[in-house]
Amino acid sequence: MSNQIVPTKSQLLATKKSLKLSQKGFEILDRKRNVLVREIMSLLTQAADVQARIDTTYEAAYEALEHANVTLGNTSELASTVAFDNNLNVAYRSVMGVELPMVALEDSEISGVPFGLQSSNAPLDDALIKFTEVKKLTAELAEIENSVFRLSIAIKQTTRRANALKNIMIPRFKAEVKFITEALEEKDREEFSRMKLIKRKKVRDALAEESA
Repeated sequence: MSNQIVPTKSQLLATKKSLKLSQKGFEILDRKRNVLVREIMSLLTQAADVQARIDTTYEAAYEALEHANVTLGNTSELASTVAFDNNLNVAYRSVMGVELPMVALEDSEISGVPFGLQSSNAPLDDALIKFTEVKKLTAELAEIENSVFRLSIAIKQTTRRANALKNIMIPRFKAEVKFITEALEEKDREEFSRMKLIKRKKVRDALAEESA
């Protein structure tokens, strides 16, 4: 280290400043990591809830569709009359600088069921409603899972940077401050000893002149 650092007061001030900035940076990254971890834990809880609702709604939807197929025969022709849904919108929100998607599926006019009164029945209408609900839940789950994926990457990056500051940069700057401080103190002691010797010599010279 002594071959790389010149132990001067200006270098000591600069190193202390770098140490302070590194410590501040670590605190910021640590807070960011904690916020992101809390966010991802909340989303994981939501994901489990939405997935359970999807499973339940899918089961009910297929039961209704099976009932409709039994009572109406093949419902594929009726299914083809359902209009294509293009109501999916994606926006973004920022959490500690991490862009997370917000998936919005606009409500379709379920009241405008495309099946005729004579060609349809209640189970088929029920199946349509339930599959529409599944579609909304799937969009919600996609938002959550994508957010979890982005957060997990951000947490890894933040942890890596925080660890680099904590385990590499901060210890290095502390060691440099210690080295420079000790070198300057040793220099001050040498200067103090040199000044004492000069003073003693002057006193001896003065006494010698008086006795001559």
